[in-house]
Amino acid sequence: MTVLTKGVGLFPTESVETMRSYVQLSESLGYDSVWFGDSQNIWRESSLTMGAAAVGTERITFGTGVTNASTRHLSVLASFWATLNEYTGGRARLGIGTGDSSLRTMGLKPQKLAELEKSVADLRTLFAGGEVVEESSGASFHLGWMPEPQHVPIYIAASAPKILKLSGRIADGVVVLVGTAPEFIEAALKTIESGAKEAGKSLSDVHIVLWTPTAINDDSTEARDLVRAHVSRVAIRPLPAPIDPSLQAAVDRIKETYNYYEHMNTEATHADLVPDELVDLFALAGTPDECADRLREIKGLGVDQVSIVPFVRPGESKEPTIRAFSEIMDRI
Repeated sequence: MTVLTKGVGLFPTESVETMRSYVQLSESLGYDSVWFGDSQNIWRESSLTMGAAAVGTERITFGTGVTNASTRHLSVLASFWATLNEYTGGRARLGIGTGDSSLRTMGLKPQKLAELEKSVADLRTLFAGGEVVEESSGASFHLGWMPEPQHVPIYIAASAPKILKLSGRIADGVVVLVGTAPEFIEAALKTIESGAKEAGKSLSDVHIVLWTPTAINDDSTEARDLVRAHVSRVAIRPLPAPIDPSLQAAVDRIKETYNYYEHMNTEATHADLVPDELVDLFALAGTPDECADRLREIKGLGVDQVSIVPFVRPGESKEPTIRAFSEIMDRI
C-alpha cells in the first residue's frame, strides 16, 4: 500500500512572517511538502514568501499550487526555481498550470494545453543548462548564471480529463483537484495512468498530490461552511467522472456568479450556493472522526500525498487545522 504523506497548501493571505510560522510548524509536525498559491492580484507575492519561508528549514519541500507561464515569463520562472532549488538543496517542486485567477482577474485567458506542454519542455531545457527560443523576439536565451544543471521536478495542476492525461504523460507529479470522493479520485488516477502509459511509464512513476479544501471542527456545520467557497471552484471545473444530475443545477448557478476576486475567500458570495452534498464530494470537512473516515478511504486508492488547504474564519490562525490534520494522519 502507498505510504500517504501529508502536505499543506497555503495561500499568501497573511503576512510573510505568519506564512513562515506555518511552514516551520508544518516541518516540525512531519509534513512532507508546502505548496504556495500564486495569484498576484488577490494574494501577496508567492516567490518572496517562499524564499523567506525557506530560511531555517531543513527537510520540507517547497512548491507552488500553482503558478503559470503567462504572468511569469519562462526566464523568470526558470531562474527563480533554479535559485530556490539551489538554496534549499534540491527541495523545490515547480507546480504549474494553465493559469486561473492570476489571469482571469485581468480578463486574460488560460494557456492552451499545447502551450503548457511546450512551457514544461522549455523549463526542463533551461534547468538542464540549455537554450530555448523566446517566442515574441525569436532570440535564444539561457540561464547564464547557473553553475550546474538543476533538477526541479515539475508538477501539473489538473482536474479535467485532457489535462490529467497530459500530466501523466509529461509531468513528474500531478496536483489533483477533483475532490475527495473515491469515484472522482479513481477516475482521475485512471486518466493519469493512461497518459503515463503513452510515455512508457506507469502510474507509480508519477507523484500524485491530492489537493483538498479542509476544515476540521467539532461542529460539522461550521466546518462545511468554511470550505464552501473553495468547493465552488472545484465543482465548476470539468471533472474526470460525471456529477450526479441532481446537483448539476447548483453547479450551474455557481458558474454564473463566480467572482475571481473572491477566489478561495471563505466569505465569498458564491459560497452560499454550495449545498452540503457538494461539500461532501469535494472537500475534507467535518469532525476529526469524519475526516479520519474519509482519509481512510483515500489511503487505499493510490494517492501519494494529501495536501490540505486550511480554511478558517478571517483573522483566525490556520495553526489548529495544521495540527489537527497531522494528528489524524498519524492515527489512521
